Amino acid sequence: MLPREITQENEKKILSEHACLSESTKGRVRYEKPCDIRTDFQRDRDRIIHCNAFRRLKHKTQVFLIPKSDHYRTRLTHTLEVSQIARTIARALRLNEDLTEAIALGHDLGHTPFGHDGERMLQKLYPAGDFRHYKQSVRVVEKIERDGAGLNLTEEVKNGILCHTNMTADTLEGVAVKFADKIAYLNHDIEDAVRGGVLDPKNIPRHVIDVLGDSKSRRITTLVTDIINNSDTEIHYSATIQEAHDELRRFMFEEVYYAEVTNREKDKACRIVEFLFDHYMHNKDALPALYIRLADEDGLETAVSDFISCMTDEYAIDLFKELCIPKQWIRI
Repeated sequence: MLPREITQENEKKILSEHACLSESTKGRVRYEKPCDIRTDFQRDRDRIIHCNAFRRLKHKTQVFLIPKSDHYRTRLTHTLEVSQIARTIARALRLNEDLTEAIALGHDLGHTPFGHDGERMLQKLYPAGDFRHYKQSVRVVEKIERDGAGLNLTEEVKNGILCHTNMTADTLEGVAVKFADKIAYLNHDIEDAVRGGVLDPKNIPRHVIDVLGDSKSRRITTLVTDIINNSDTEIHYSATIQEAHDELRRFMFEEVYYAEVTNREKDKACRIVEFLFDHYMHNKDALPALYIRLADEDGLETAVSDFISCMTDEYAIDLFKELCIPKQWIRI
């Protein structure tokens, strides 16, 4: 038997009846001959890790814009933490860990520069396109990567990416990533907020501390353990843990995500996105060749949104400077 076939046989023996077997995938838009060594979900994971959009995540904001310290999370480190938590859940529930990992690694590929503020600005500028980072992540893997050819991922991976925020995925693996995403960002954002002087950990509601724990590690362990102990055909928390989780999430939005100190520079970042959008809407030929082609196929607004959403924070700032700040003229 080929290594791939051995893996597929092992999945039948080990995985839960509710797991998504790799041999049962709905497949890809464009047929590809199966790999001798890797399953389709393993190939998807590898394609995501090696793509341009994945590498750009290291220079995209998680919560704090362009932090000077190396210890703040970026969109990439967030993605890796989501992957680790999701894989832990998947392994304990005997779900397909390869599918779970591929979804987790790809879930934020379409995120904008400057975090959710950049996303909200593109929503405002391009309301007809209903710009959402999870939809854009699917567009990245379908139409933007590989110079417009896309990664040709399986339907299960794309569905999990699309549904990681508000919708319910078709697979339990996709649902596991949705839970892991919230577990990761709530807890690592607390750590970053404390480091940045935005949050005093003593202000976290006492009820949350009593139920979930008084450290990042304890809270994550409590949340993951509760999911594992209460999930079977569906993934969910117990009522007590769900209540504490929701209270923590409300607290974080009030005290961190919408805090004045967190948002102090975000208006500037949004103005950069707005300027770049307007500039390229009036200068189509200044777009890179890929996005000119996408403009001809899908409309200029879509292509400009594609271009901006693919930018890192630093690239967007540098481009803004190049377009807006006069260069020094020297006569020799």
